Amino acid sequence: MPKKQTKTQARQSKLSLPKGVALLHNPMLNKGTAFTEKERDGLGLRGLLPPHVHTQKEQMQRVMNTFAKKPNDLERYVQLISLQDRNETLFYRVIMDHIETMMPIIYTPTVGKACQEYGHLFRRPRGIYISAKDKGKVAKVLKNWAYKDIRVIVVTDGERILGLGDLGTFGMGIPVGKLSLYTACAGIHPSWCLPITLDVGTENETLLKDPLYTGLRQKRLRGAPFDALVDEFITATQKLFPKALVQFEDFANINAFRLLHKYEKKVCCFNDDIQGTAAVILAGVYSALRITQGSLKNQIILFQGAGEAGIGIGDLIVSAMQAEGVPADEARQHCWFVDSKGLVVKSRKDLAEHKLPYAHDHASCPDLQRAIDSLKPTVLIGVSGMPKAFTQPIVESMSKLNQRPVIFALSNPTSKAECSAEEAYTWSQGRAVFASGSPFNPVTYHGKTFVPGQGNNAYIFPGVGLGVIACEAKHVTAPMFFTAAKTLANHVLESDLAQGRIFPALTRIQEVSAVIAAAVAEVAYEEKLARKKRPKDLLAFIKSLMFVPHYTSYV
Repeated sequence: MPKKQTKTQARQSKLSLPKGVALLHNPMLNKGTAFTEKERDGLGLRGLLPPHVHTQKEQMQRVMNTFAKKPNDLERYVQLISLQDRNETLFYRVIMDHIETMMPIIYTPTVGKACQEYGHLFRRPRGIYISAKDKGKVAKVLKNWAYKDIRVIVVTDGERILGLGDLGTFGMGIPVGKLSLYTACAGIHPSWCLPITLDVGTENETLLKDPLYTGLRQKRLRGAPFDALVDEFITATQKLFPKALVQFEDFANINAFRLLHKYEKKVCCFNDDIQGTAAVILAGVYSALRITQGSLKNQIILFQGAGEAGIGIGDLIVSAMQAEGVPADEARQHCWFVDSKGLVVKSRKDLAEHKLPYAHDHASCPDLQRAIDSLKPTVLIGVSGMPKAFTQPIVESMSKLNQRPVIFALSNPTSKAECSAEEAYTWSQGRAVFASGSPFNPVTYHGKTFVPGQGNNAYIFPGVGLGVIACEAKHVTAPMFFTAAKTLANHVLESDLAQGRIFPALTRIQEVSAVIAAAVAEVAYEEKLARKKRPKDLLAFIKSLMFVPHYTSYV
């Protein structure tokens, strides 16, 4: 839904408007106390609202005043979600105008706590729940959604929510939050967005015993029954929403890689934990190398954690090295992984299939410290979900090996981070190039203030999604993520790097997302995957699609 309407579209929209209480209860149309005198008379609102007509700016002031009085971030999350349920236009105006303040509330780290409490905070359902009981009826369930022109679907089965594990249907907070970022960061119209949770049960005994748990009280579907439900879901989305991009989110390792490989060449889809994370971290590495004055092909990169995020990052780094002329086998030799049983090496017989390409011929190392001593890495990336895995000796070892050690503590939420920004800067004597998954405040060390970079996927997936939507791409490909990473890195300013920040300021996120979208769409046109004719000015066309949260006049 472009921000500009034709006169015919506007007239038809007005004719189909609900009136009175029904209009006030429609969050996509409701303006609250901002309805004008003429609108109140023409739409049956007289008496249903207080007499004074407020501007959107005045409404925002009320929201921010209340926000400041809330005792904690979880209460702020509840306030914002409640606002989204009442007035989406005002919600997005607040988010976009205060993005640095609001992103940690509507997404990581606060969304993790919100998901843990989701059933206890439950007020009004958002999105579609497809349960194991809906087998054979998935298309019918999806038809219950009010909006038919869906362009982005974020779907989870709730098994691996952030670093918190199996939260079942409480994981719905993740698709809802991700889609809020699609709109806030890339201007994708909220009516184009559909959050979905596949409720296939849970292994979380605490949830199964919780009387307020919102999902099926059963163990998870596995094997053929699980695959059949997912396949029915994918088939139904292709029939009902043929222009939709499907984003897989927070599936466990046992399913994430498998589902991506099964569907990536059949439908327009990607896995954000594997591919989105990879792109934002590759961008971070590129930016870090501008500080260290190194080249990618000379780096030794050690990962703590060998799951979706780690392997996804490794794969994209290998692709980036190949683009610099390094053969794939040699490039993989630059990426090493430590999992719960030590260094991933060829002699181990317990390796999952997705780890095998990175099982190198090397002596075993039982832990991270000994892996660092042996491999002498230049870059250390934490994607393990193991809090405090980067201890003082670990950071000090990296600092002895490197004048500017690159240390990324990416696990979410904050409680799962491998180390804090303050620890990284202090233990490295202010020499670390640091990034994290959840935000940390600036750190002053010996009189110098460092602004830690946040490797937030919101720098990548909204722009990728917007680019895919703009050209109506048939598939999402690895070159699109590689291009998105390079584009993001190119938009980090020298002034950012001077502060130690390796990603752009969040205040520039829409600008950056639009440029990423144009770059992604160009790849789609080059790969002949675009279904829409290329406009003369691709970037201008993309910007014309971006939702601007201003109120529309209804009468």
